[in-house]
Amino acid sequence: MEFTLCNEVLRNLSLPEQCRFAAEMGYSGLEIAPFTLADDPTRISARDIARIRHIVEDHGLRVTGLHWLLVVPEGLSITDPAPEIRYRTGDVLAALVDLCAELGGRVLVHGSPKQRRLGDDPEQGRATALTHLASAGARARKAGMTYCIEPLSADESDFLNLVSEAAAFVQDADEPGLRTMIDTGHALRGEDEGLADLAARWLPTGMIAHFQFNDSNRRGPGQGEDRFGPLLQQIVSAGWPHPLAIEPFVYLPDGPSTAAQSIGHLRGVLDGLRT
Repeated sequence: MEFTLCNEVLRNLSLPEQCRFAAEMGYSGLEIAPFTLADDPTRISARDIARIRHIVEDHGLRVTGLHWLLVVPEGLSITDPAPEIRYRTGDVLAALVDLCAELGGRVLVHGSPKQRRLGDDPEQGRATALTHLASAGARARKAGMTYCIEPLSADESDFLNLVSEAAAFVQDADEPGLRTMIDTGHALRGEDEGLADLAARWLPTGMIAHFQFNDSNRRGPGQGEDRFGPLLQQIVSAGWPHPLAIEPFVYLPDGPSTAAQSIGHLRGVLDGLRT
């Protein structure tokens, strides 16, 4: 089983330093938050995109995807129907799909809670989001990738809190390039069933295209009370072919230590499953 690190955990390091550390810790790739690359990642030149990819691959890693997509530039929303915001957001989503493809990624993960608030007209907001994400999914599919809408627990978002809600949204979009995923921290805080049961129910449907691992306390796996063995057993039994992402939000004592402890913990759990 391979693991990829969400690179904002190491955001205080340069990209070569991020790659060197991740490779030394046993990660196979980086899942990149575009805001760590530029204040406006849609304006990164083709030359710089090639340079970023070369740096990552030169360290024996690969860019596995993008996440935390709409932090920059400011003023974006997938739910706001105002024409100026809608057109600008659509352009940014298209550019980010292209960026992911040029970096060699497989998946884009759409969380971005502040940029998906429903506002005063929830139905209109949902319809606007459906148009945006169906279009992004189609663009991703044509580039051989998958675009995932991430269920976010109700403590962070008022839109698509559960895997079942996200799956229904994906079905309404009717776009094979759009899927959903499981973030363990959000699932632990929001779902009524445990992680293993959630995976057992949804993996056979083909709706799940990605996993991100963190504890319900927002720290790294193993830095809280949550147990990941049953979920990992489900993932292994399903023959999951893709890297699992590690995405803590609270870094104690610091980002590098959290990244090292997280992969060490999950590898230890996997080793235990094999004995």
